[in-house]
Amino acid sequence: MPETTPEEATPEARAAATKRDRVFLVVVDDSPERAIALRYACLRARNGGGRVALLRVIEPEGLVEWAGVGAMMAEERREEAEKLLSALAAQVNEITGGLPILLIREGNPRDELLALLEEDPRISILVLASAAESGGPGPLISALTGRYASRVRVPMTIVPGGLDDKELERVT
Repeated sequence: MPETTPEEATPEARAAATKRDRVFLVVVDDSPERAIALRYACLRARNGGGRVALLRVIEPEGLVEWAGVGAMMAEERREEAEKLLSALAAQVNEITGGLPILLIREGNPRDELLALLEEDPRISILVLASAAESGGPGPLISALTGRYASRVRVPMTIVPGGLDDKELERVT
C-alpha cells in the first residue's frame, strides 16, 4: 500500500499531525515568572498536543585576564545551565508525559532568542510571562513587542505573571 503524502491526508489527520508538531518555547531565565510561563506551556502541550522546548541563554562573562580562568568559568556556567534544564525537564515530563527539547546558547538573551526563532522551524509558539509586579512587562517582552517585533516569526503568548495554578488550568 503506498504511503499517504501530507497533501493527501484527511483534514483530521493533518490537524492531529499539526498538534503533535507544535513546540511551545519557554525562555529559562532567573525571573520568578519563568515558572508560570513553563507551567502554562506544559498545560497547553498536554491539553492541546505538542512539546515543550526550554531555552537557557548563558551570558558571557566580561573580560577575564587569564584564558584558562575564562574557559573554566564558561564550563561552570554551562554545567549549571544543564543542571537547571535537567530539573525543569523532569517537571515538564511530569506534567506532559513527554520530554522537552533542551537548548543552551551563549550570548545576549534577546539576540539568541531571535536567532533561534529564525533558525528552528520546529518552534510554533513562544511563551513568556509578564512580571507580577507593576514594574512593567520585563525587558524581553518589551523588546519583542517593541523594536524587535518584526523579527518574531511565531505567535507569542504572554501569560500574566500573577496567575496561580487554578487559573492556569482554567485558561489552558
